[in-house]
Amino acid sequence: MLRLKAFRPSNEKIVKIQLHPTHPWMVTADASDRVSVWNWEHRQVIYELKAGGVDQRRLVGAKLEKLAEGETETKGKPTEAMRGGSVKQVNFYDDDVSFWQLWHKQSAAAESPSASNNVTSSFNSPAPSTKGRHFLVICCENKAIFLDLVTMRGRDVLKQELDNRSLLCMEFLSGSSAGDGPLVAFGGSDGVIRVLSMITWKLARRYTGGHKGSISCLMTFMASSGEALLVSGASDGLLIIWSADHGQHSRELVPKLSLKAHDGGVVAVELSRVSGGAPQLITIGADKTLAIWDTVAFKELRRIKPVSKLACHSVASWCHPRAPNLDILTCVKDSHIWAIEHPTYSALTRPLCELTSLLPPQVLAPNKKLRVYCMVAHPLQPHLVATGTNIGVIVSEFDPRSLPSVAPLPTLSGSRDHSAVYVVERGLKLLNFQLNNTINPSLGNNSSLSEIGKSKGDFFEPLPVKQSKKHITTPVPHDSYSVLSVSSSGKYLAIVWPDIPYFSVYKASDWSIVDSGSARLLAWDTCRDRYAILESAITPRIPIIPKGSSSRKAKEAAAAAAQAAAAAASAASTASVQVRILLDDGTSNILMRSVGGRSEPVIGLHGGALLGIAYRTSRRISPVAATAISTIQSMPLSGYGSGLSSFTTFDDGFSSQKYPAEAAPQNFQLYSWETFQPVGDLLPQPEWTAWDQTVEYCAFAYQQYIVISSLRPQYRYLGDVAIPHATSAVWHRRQLFVVTPTTIEIVFVDSGVAPIDIETKKMKEELKLKEAQARAVAEHGDLALIAVDGPQADSQERISLRPPMLQVVRLASFQHAPSVPPYLTSPKQSKVERDDSVMPKETEERKVNEVAVGGGGVSVAVTRFPTEQKRPVGPLVVVGVRDGVLWLIDRYMCTHALSLSHPGIRCRCLAAYGDAVSAVKWASRLGREHHDDLAQFMLGMGYATEALHLPGISKRLEFDLAMKSSDLKRALQCLLTMSNSRDIGNDNTGLALNDILNLTAKKDNVVDAVQGIVKFAKEFLDLIDAADATAQGEIAREALKRLAAAGSVKGALQGHELRGLALRLANHGELTRLSGLVNNLISLGLGREAAFAGAVLGDNALMEKAWQDTGMLAEAVLHAHSHGRPTLKNLVQAWNQMLQREVEPTPSKKTDAAAAFLASLEEPKLTSLAEAGKKPPIEILPPGMPSLSVSFAVQKKPASVTQNSQQQPSKQLLLEAPPATAATLASTTNPSESAPAPVSDPLQSQSTSESPAAPVQAESGETTAENRDPSSSSVSDADPVAHAETNQAVPTNLAEAEVSAQVPGVSPQVPGVPPQVPDVSPKVPEVSPKVQEVSPHVPVVSSQVPEVSLQTNRPPTMSLTSFLE
Repeated sequence: MLRLKAFRPSNEKIVKIQLHPTHPWMVTADASDRVSVWNWEHRQVIYELKAGGVDQRRLVGAKLEKLAEGETETKGKPTEAMRGGSVKQVNFYDDDVSFWQLWHKQSAAAESPSASNNVTSSFNSPAPSTKGRHFLVICCENKAIFLDLVTMRGRDVLKQELDNRSLLCMEFLSGSSAGDGPLVAFGGSDGVIRVLSMITWKLARRYTGGHKGSISCLMTFMASSGEALLVSGASDGLLIIWSADHGQHSRELVPKLSLKAHDGGVVAVELSRVSGGAPQLITIGADKTLAIWDTVAFKELRRIKPVSKLACHSVASWCHPRAPNLDILTCVKDSHIWAIEHPTYSALTRPLCELTSLLPPQVLAPNKKLRVYCMVAHPLQPHLVATGTNIGVIVSEFDPRSLPSVAPLPTLSGSRDHSAVYVVERGLKLLNFQLNNTINPSLGNNSSLSEIGKSKGDFFEPLPVKQSKKHITTPVPHDSYSVLSVSSSGKYLAIVWPDIPYFSVYKASDWSIVDSGSARLLAWDTCRDRYAILESAITPRIPIIPKGSSSRKAKEAAAAAAQAAAAAASAASTASVQVRILLDDGTSNILMRSVGGRSEPVIGLHGGALLGIAYRTSRRISPVAATAISTIQSMPLSGYGSGLSSFTTFDDGFSSQKYPAEAAPQNFQLYSWETFQPVGDLLPQPEWTAWDQTVEYCAFAYQQYIVISSLRPQYRYLGDVAIPHATSAVWHRRQLFVVTPTTIEIVFVDSGVAPIDIETKKMKEELKLKEAQARAVAEHGDLALIAVDGPQADSQERISLRPPMLQVVRLASFQHAPSVPPYLTSPKQSKVERDDSVMPKETEERKVNEVAVGGGGVSVAVTRFPTEQKRPVGPLVVVGVRDGVLWLIDRYMCTHALSLSHPGIRCRCLAAYGDAVSAVKWASRLGREHHDDLAQFMLGMGYATEALHLPGISKRLEFDLAMKSSDLKRALQCLLTMSNSRDIGNDNTGLALNDILNLTAKKDNVVDAVQGIVKFAKEFLDLIDAADATAQGEIAREALKRLAAAGSVKGALQGHELRGLALRLANHGELTRLSGLVNNLISLGLGREAAFAGAVLGDNALMEKAWQDTGMLAEAVLHAHSHGRPTLKNLVQAWNQMLQREVEPTPSKKTDAAAAFLASLEEPKLTSLAEAGKKPPIEILPPGMPSLSVSFAVQKKPASVTQNSQQQPSKQLLLEAPPATAATLASTTNPSESAPAPVSDPLQSQSTSESPAAPVQAESGETTAENRDPSSSSVSDADPVAHAETNQAVPTNLAEAEVSAQVPGVSPQVPGVPPQVPDVSPKVPEVSPKVQEVSPHVPVVSSQVPEVSLQTNRPPTMSLTSFLE
């Protein structure tokens, strides 16, 4: 709970320190006047300079800038060359700082019951004044330095321009009219306050006649009447109040009121916000006292000496839910941060924390003592406190996860009045709140967008809220830190005081106590009024430090506290988790004495649909942590003694010594509320858990992310969202509203559809069916089964899986939207800048307006999401969504409503809530350009059909949505529009080639259409399949027409798309289109695809024609031979002639070498190469075919082929290998020409759609049209013979013969044909090396033989001789 957030060592004392409200920046000044800006989150130095002397870098930079702008060297010294003197104050100034400064003043003033209306009405943000620049302002004795951290350009204002008086302190005043721009007030050494305009850089006015001594501190604040005031304290001990309203144009202003505050001078002044009262001023003085002043009558309310013998040097107003009774922090020059009790109690001071205990021991030298020189609390995150010490800067973090002691009660349905219960001091109070519709009557009226408020650009005007507080008579036993929680039914409220430890359960109807006892933790069940408590023994008292105690006494108390803490730890380790149930009559019964049989002590309880218990892993507490535990004292409870400390480390799983680098221990176990048995394995302990009311989703929060899981039909991890340091969250159907210390986010969640969901659905349907049958049998006997039919499963429905979806939208943060890009203008352009700043109102409004007006007078949001709203300050409790806004309650028990009415958010919320129809209606107010984004979201949420109704979605997305929601007619229309193909494919034959080639300018649209169809070919095929699956033939045919038209254009569709097209055409019986497609493919030279289409058509002649016309004669011959076609002889002749033509051309060296090699095979006696050309013509014949000179008789197919081709009639279009006998080839040429001729095995295809055995030759080894068989290797499309190099035909064949020789188990002889190859055997050994040289050029043909895997990709290993033997 108490942790070191960041530490930056330094050698000098850090004497001035300031934090930026929204960026993680800190500016510090040390004793030697070095100023540095540090990012405490990323531990990086942003900027450093020597402010006291002359900073050389700045001086050189300024000179260079002047040279670059062409200015001549000025006579005098540049301002950068003047010595600054000692640094008196450092601060940031930008739009964020001015906004939150004004917000603090106004919210403090609005607490007062007598506050005037202009204070309590909605907050008016200051006009953006710094144009997106971030100034670092350093007030030195001799000059003020204004440095822009964006451009690193600076401006120095010398004291000579401010009446030549030393500058000792400063404060920013907000200019009332835009002409003034930002103003800075400087307190001078002569007691006069001088105001400088940051636009003209001239003196604007003086405040005179008040102080006699030098001014030491300045602060602006707002009285509850709404008047802006400036208060100054000086070395003369006076506190003077001035009017800071700049309506008066007088240059000299006189004081309103003067008070004698401290002897010896005022050191610092601070504004304190008081819950339910007017703001107060806190001053500290050189007389070692601290005084509290009322701002209505300006009376002194109280004066105390926080630490005797030491004067305070800094003071901060503080409000932290973990320490409800503390509201002032102060520091003296020792090692503590001191806290002062609530002024209404006895003004006791106690050390809040001992800083040495936070630091690693090696940082502090053994004999060195830590001393604090300045301290500041973070303006927007009260858990962060930064201190400047003699060894560096320490940023400490006080329990960022503790929340205000408030719990929302469920609202009655239909009521617009909501309530919450909170604890203050020793009483329960009821907080009633609702939207204040008197200010904006259109609120809550769904028909109007004006509920955005008048959306002044940044649109962060909070929604007006009406709230009232009511006292509940039941007293509360303790006033230390308490945790409130409400049961799931809303009937009971539980309060736990973990520091006491004690708990009470109240009945919400009459606030009577139904149960109480000693417990440190309590957790509710989400489904019933059951709760678990961690019982604990009463711990020993910790001694109170008497008022005005010194550091020595603090140390003694710390030692006593250490013993007490050790005793408390041993007591905690014996505590057990107990479960109790509240019955309807309001009595509580113990269900289970001790849950979980584990021996480790329990450190956390998390309620929900399952009870989560976190155990302490056996991590020993380091001695440093032990001192940290002991020094942090708890607050005295007005004389009731004291419980455990409010800021301890030991009862918390996340202690100060644990760094995120360590792996989180698995120490968290879920238990069932019913059986008290563990559920699942151990998990790392989450910081908190949130369960959906309907028990569908749960979120577990860790340090850096939130894990979201779905619970039905079984536990399933959906993903995690990177929202670090989240403090709490609440579910609202499928929306998780998360609060972190700086932002508010919505996570939209959907679990998608997983296989388990479909199984569960089926099981449920089966169960229903069985139940229906059982009922029918019970009523009517067995005959009933004939009549009882299960609900017919809809054939149209295709359940598709959907991945889970998580989308995060940031709703609110502290950041200010940057107003204009950050440009720093040089002084020469100051006139232009002035005009620029007084922008005409209408252009300003137009520039930042969030809402445009669409047709019919409906306002339309221009942006996808709203600009971030302003997050309320400090820790927040999320009430949830009621009346269409998100309610939050802050530390001061003020309610805030965040608008969810921007259509970008509202549509998402409605869809997540399950009302997709309203979401689509609301989308009309969202700019059309954001509809795609919204449609994607609705698709993720499972509303594809509804998303189709969004008017602005793109056609591509519309097609996807239509396919998802099975609206195929619409999908087809989208495809036709996207591909421009409405008027194509209606003519019967498709486009003939001539049409395409002779296109005139008028037919350009046809080219566009074909290109469009090609672009979306995959979508067309998907659409046809979907239409076939749901029996919507008309749609499929329309799509097919378009595809067929595109298929007839050369190079349009890929090979696999053409094959898919042919299959689908055949499937739809579009035979004319299919034959047209074949003819077109032939004319385009796509022989392989044409033959495939011919095979699908079952037309053998057409297939052969396809191959022949495209020059693929080898395939034609094989096909004709395997099917015993009468055309065989003509084809073989044509093929041989083609081969001959390739051998014969003019001889080159290559040709002769090949011819010589052939000659050497037959006659080793050959002496000259020329003789090789006189050989007889080449003949390559299929096995069993006589030479072409012999008379030719048609050879019938062997019977085995037929049997084999009919073995698997059920597989559609399976291209499979023929019987083994056809695989081996023998040559019937004369012995001298007996080189074996290779031919790839004819592949058999059975097309069930047309003919029983339509043969097909597919070289690419595919088993079906589109799914490639992994085992068959894909082969080059080139024709193996026709495109082989000119004279390599015969070696090619040898190589392929050897490939076919690798098929094991293939008989080397064809029945009835004697092998005529004996002469070759002696000569073969010479061949094989040559063959292997050739083989790389050869496109190898793979054939898939049943049960034989033929791998053509490795070089041949078996020689021809061994094969023949």
